[in-house]
Amino acid sequence: MEGDGIPKSVLVLGTASHVGKSAIVTGLCRIFSRKYTVAPFKAQNMSLNSWITTDGKEIGIAQAIQAMAAGVEPTAEMNPVLLKPKGDRVSQVILMGKPYADKSAGAYYDSIEETHGVLRQALETLGNDYEVIVMEGAGGAAEINLYERDIVNLGTARITNAPIILVGDIERGGVFASLYGTIQLLPEDVRQNVRGMIINKFRGDPAILQA
Repeated sequence: MEGDGIPKSVLVLGTASHVGKSAIVTGLCRIFSRKYTVAPFKAQNMSLNSWITTDGKEIGIAQAIQAMAAGVEPTAEMNPVLLKPKGDRVSQVILMGKPYADKSAGAYYDSIEETHGVLRQALETLGNDYEVIVMEGAGGAAEINLYERDIVNLGTARITNAPIILVGDIERGGVFASLYGTIQLLPEDVRQNVRGMIINKFRGDPAILQA
C-alpha cells in the first residue's frame, strides 16, 4: 500500500454512485485502526450538509464519520474540497474547510490545476501525521467524458499510486458487467493498480457467485 509520499494507502473506487464506497471506507478505517493510526480522505465532495471540525472548518459528513471510525479527530485535510450547490449551476467552493468562492461548474473546472495542488498538500500532511490513509473516490470511476477533470478518482489514483479496490452493487443488477467494464475503461496507468473487487449488498447463498 505505498504511494508517493504516503507510507500506506488504499483507494476505494466504485462502478457508480451509491454502491457503498463510504461504508466500505468506514469499515476499513475501523479495521486498520486496530494496528495503525488511520485517516480517511476524499478529494472532493458535493453536499449541502457539512460537518464542522473543532477548529471551525467544514468537511463532508461521511469523512467525519470515517474519522470517528478510525478513532481520530476530523480535519479539513480529510476532505480538502467541498462543493455546496447554490442553484443555477453555481456552487460555493469550500477549500481546506473555508469558504473560497462561488463558482459555476465551468469556472471551477477551469481552475482545476490549482485544486490539484491543494489535494497534494492535504495528502502530504495526512501522510506525515498518519500511518495509513484510506481514500474514497466519487461516483463511477470510469466516466470517460470527465477524465480530463476528474480529481477525485483518477487524480487521487495518480497522485498516490495506491492500490485500488473496486466496489460494485449487486442490487442494481449487472454487477459483473459493471465491474469488468469499469476496469477496462480505466486508463492503463490506473487500471494496473486495481488489486481487488467487492460485490456489495449481496444477500443469500454466496455459492451462486461461483462460476
